[in-house]
Amino acid sequence: MRNPLTALLATQSFLLLDGGLATALEARGCDLDDALWSARLLREAPERIVEVHRAYVAAGAEVLITASYQAHFAGFRRHGIGSREAARLMRRSVELAREAGADAARAPLVAA
Repeated sequence: MRNPLTALLATQSFLLLDGGLATALEARGCDLDDALWSARLLREAPERIVEVHRAYVAAGAEVLITASYQAHFAGFRRHGIGSREAARLMRRSVELAREAGADAARAPLVAA
């Protein structure tokens, strides 16, 4: 399988990463005062995550970092979310980033 990161770095010397997802979400009025931080929004407000990812793509980001920083089975379990749903939410963080970059001239890479 061809590594898209390797291919990009063969043609350019750097990649532009997105900015702070949590900071941008808070600036848009999202309350992240929770142990899950932005991962809580994977369930409660995924459209807000897509909104921020799209803004970063519009600003030129070539790599989007998912809303999975605090997403882990133990953390979700403490919030009453079972393993199956936790795994789905972690996969969803990648899907949301891909969705946000789908219409870009060149789809950004997704880092999870």
